[in-house]
Amino acid sequence: MQQMREPSASESYFWPSVWALVLHVLVFGMLFVSFAFTPELPPAKPIVQATLYQLKSKSQATTQTNQKIAGEAKKSAARQTEVEQMEQKKIEQEAIKAAEQKKEDSAQKAEESKKADETKKAEEAKKADEAKKADEAKKTAEAKKAEEKQLADIAKKKSEEEAKKAAEEEAKKAAAEEAKKKIVEDAKKKAAEDAKKKSEAEEAKKKVAEDAKKKAAADAAKKKSQEAARKSAEDKKAQALADLLSDTPQRQQALADEQGDEVAGSFDDLIRARAAEGWARPPSARKGMTVVLQIGMLPDGTVTSVSVAKSSGDGPFDASAVAAVKNIGRLTEMQGMKPSDFAPYRSFKMTFTPEDLAL
Repeated sequence: MQQMREPSASESYFWPSVWALVLHVLVFGMLFVSFAFTPELPPAKPIVQATLYQLKSKSQATTQTNQKIAGEAKKSAARQTEVEQMEQKKIEQEAIKAAEQKKEDSAQKAEESKKADETKKAEEAKKADEAKKADEAKKTAEAKKAEEKQLADIAKKKSEEEAKKAAEEEAKKAAAEEAKKKIVEDAKKKAAEDAKKKSEAEEAKKKVAEDAKKKAAADAAKKKSQEAARKSAEDKKAQALADLLSDTPQRQQALADEQGDEVAGSFDDLIRARAAEGWARPPSARKGMTVVLQIGMLPDGTVTSVSVAKSSGDGPFDASAVAAVKNIGRLTEMQGMKPSDFAPYRSFKMTFTPEDLAL
């Protein structure tokens, strides 16, 4: 449905202007008719100017004549005034008519100008409407083109996404296959490594068992050797004591001096052998290390004190030697010694090396 256009301002004032113009025409027509039917006035008579002289004595006739003349003059003046008024009124009516005609002409010109303006505005509105329609058509075409492009872009993006998704699925599938293969290979590799580790563990276990057996055998041999040495020292001591008791005093003194040195050497070896039994070799122990220990003992063979008199330069080895001597506890072999024989062992120094403790 076509939308109704609202009347412009010029169209709104058109009919009232027409009616006003018609009303003015009717008024002028009525004035013209009234002037046409107005009775003609008699021609104006010349104004009589009379000078009255007052006489000292007037007759009645003279007085009447003068009054008559004055009345005529007054009437003549009244007629002249009326004529002048009619003439003035006619001039005013003609001026009003001219003004009305001028106003009508101005109104007509204004109406024509208004119509021209309205025509121009109508044409401009038409052009604007046509331009608007053309612009709307252009915008519609551009919108349609943009929509088509958008649809094309959406289709392209969808196609690219589908291709990308397919590529990702293929990549995932390939990755899954690769991961599966890797898992199988890792499982095989782990199984082989586990088997190898198990075999190595068994070999290590066997080696440890063999080393333990060897160590046990070495310890047994070492202990056996130590027992033999101890027994030999005891036998030597007993023999020395027997020799001391069975010979002459001179012989006994000589033998005592000789046997004292042998017994002292035997007790030194016995202390080293007993210390070696409880020695825990530290990782830093090396050949060539030498530590001198200050040892204190009681006559019954109890070790009372052990300290480092001269360090080897390696703290762990020094501490292990001190601990090994302390672990001897008591040497029962020293019981029954003469005070003179025991005196050197009340407080004495002994030198230890890794080789001495690893007998």
